Amino acid sequence: MNLEEYFARTGYKGSTEKQDLETLTDIFQHHIRAVPFENLSIHCGEKITLELEHVYNKIVRKKRGGWCMENNQLLGWVLRGLGYDASFLGAYVFNPHQNAYATLMTHLVVKVVIDGKAYIVDGGFGVSYQMWQPMELVSGKDQPQAPGVFRLTEKNGVWYLEKMRRKQYIPNQSFCNSDLLEKKECRKVYMFSLEPRTVEDFRFQCTYLQTSPDSLFTKKSICTLQTTDGFRALIGWTLTETTYNYKENMDLVEFVTLEDEEVEKTLKEKFNITLEKKLVPINVKGSYTI
Repeated sequence: MNLEEYFARTGYKGSTEKQDLETLTDIFQHHIRAVPFENLSIHCGEKITLELEHVYNKIVRKKRGGWCMENNQLLGWVLRGLGYDASFLGAYVFNPHQNAYATLMTHLVVKVVIDGKAYIVDGGFGVSYQMWQPMELVSGKDQPQAPGVFRLTEKNGVWYLEKMRRKQYIPNQSFCNSDLLEKKECRKVYMFSLEPRTVEDFRFQCTYLQTSPDSLFTKKSICTLQTTDGFRALIGWTLTETTYNYKENMDLVEFVTLEDEEVEKTLKEKFNITLEKKLVPINVKGSYTI
């Protein structure tokens, strides 16, 4: 495992000497635009494991993506290797269909401290809730980014992340009521504390999320990738391409339904993913919005 090979994977050619916010942002943006947030292993008969060497081999050498425990673990390793003060935190994801936060800590995020200021760096959420810049760990401050306005709020030692989106223009009217579309303009994303975590704290969750019939990830095959002006997502057979700020305060959201034989071709062309085993797409309604 080496940093040069990782940077070749993400296409980053900038400085590796400076541990400042500008460099961190650049490295981070290259990661989210090269490495998909995806759970395809679950739906093509592969097991997701949290050993760093396995994660590195999957994402860097096999040019796959991963979910938060893979993407953010790799990102944390890279940042520490460059000399950043980077550590892991654990979050509880908000479920909009149940209008409640999960009771199981399933989301791993990275905290980075630069010159005494703390930032949240999360390269493992995907779709429109994927931040594009590190978020300063301050309560109640609007932090506008290309995907929308993010805000962190702290109450009694618990931090809450929420995001406000723009209006959406959907040319294909048959998808206007899709359960994949987030209906609220302000959406809770997850909550977390500043208690330091290790990858060991996520072993049970990693197994649960890829085996339980109650898990979102067993109900949907998901692959999403950030682009220079938005993101694309393949959920089951539904391909979505979103362009941020297509018109003033409006995002363009384009939907298309793929045939079985188009799925693997689309993964290759749109996400640069080639699977070793046959994917069985799935999209059970509910629990996931873009």
